[in-house]
Amino acid sequence: MDFELIKQDPHCQARLGLIKTSRGEIRTPAFMPVGTQGSVKGLLPEQIRSLGADVILANTYHLYLRPGHKLIAALGGLHRFMNWPGPILTDSGGFQIYSLAALGRITEEGAFFQSHIDGSKHLLTPEKVVEIQEALESDIMMCLDECTAYPADRRKIEAAVARTSAWAKRCLQSRNNSGQALFGIIQGGFYPDLRKRASEEIAALGFDGYAIGGVSVGEPKQLMLDTIAQTAPLLPKDSPRYLMGVGTPEDIIEGVYHGIDMFDCAMPTRSARNGLLFTNEGKLVIRNARYREDSSPIDSACDCYTCQNYSRAYLRHLFIAGEILAMTLNTIHNLRYYMRLMEQIRGAIAEGRFSEFRSDFLRKRHPDDTNGSDRD
Repeated sequence: MDFELIKQDPHCQARLGLIKTSRGEIRTPAFMPVGTQGSVKGLLPEQIRSLGADVILANTYHLYLRPGHKLIAALGGLHRFMNWPGPILTDSGGFQIYSLAALGRITEEGAFFQSHIDGSKHLLTPEKVVEIQEALESDIMMCLDECTAYPADRRKIEAAVARTSAWAKRCLQSRNNSGQALFGIIQGGFYPDLRKRASEEIAALGFDGYAIGGVSVGEPKQLMLDTIAQTAPLLPKDSPRYLMGVGTPEDIIEGVYHGIDMFDCAMPTRSARNGLLFTNEGKLVIRNARYREDSSPIDSACDCYTCQNYSRAYLRHLFIAGEILAMTLNTIHNLRYYMRLMEQIRGAIAEGRFSEFRSDFLRKRHPDDTNGSDRD
């Protein structure tokens, strides 16, 4: 994997770049649709590509449990298994272990956990996580990390930082396929000094890219934004910077402003399945009775297949009736909204006007908020 930093906006930290992999290029800033179990719910791979996605995310933890990395390897790897020819990033499963904490425990060796599927017991070590991801043949692998909740005792977070650094070294040592990129993860909770320590330790190991983890775990929005602003500049400039599990369109705008290159979040697809749609004017809840006779598209400025062919009234009917097509059409729109947003962001950076773009975007979303802060 190679990363080319094409341009940085002269008025902020926003960066325009290009990640080059053997399976294609990733234009940054980039948003990765989430295909946790080898599928972006409701869509064909061809549809995902047509929406403008360069890369998708799959999850090591889930694919390890079902159907198993050895089976996927035997069938030609994850790309062939799911019929996606482009780049794939696989998360290590650290966040899933955190979210299922009641079913496991963390030691220096790794993460012991009980499967949420069948109750079977497993141990994920840094070495095992790399082994699984190499079997999947993902283009970008993630190190195993320890994610902490909010709030958490400082001593617990210090221990998690130390353990994540130790695990990162073991991931590097166990790596066999140099053709797959490996990203290190920065933890540290919401303590600036611990984030700085973690950034220095992980950056010193020389990964292909770096991720900010441990945010969007229940903390106040402004605290998350402050942590991103403090941490992103600490990461190497000549490598991709990835903000894990974030998020809303506003969060993406702020992340780009502070120098983030990659994002992922289940929000656009999960929201689509629940009838929450994104538009240039804000969010739209399609089940609302006001759309029963509305002949207009979700968003008149959107070029997606759904907006070009279907009315709000029809989409509301499908959703209320529980038709599967509602989820597919809604997902097409939401993902295209996110991809168009990334296209607009890249264009603004290329033209040196991202700060202006950010201000205009946030003002439309929050008319009473002129500086883009304290948005909940």
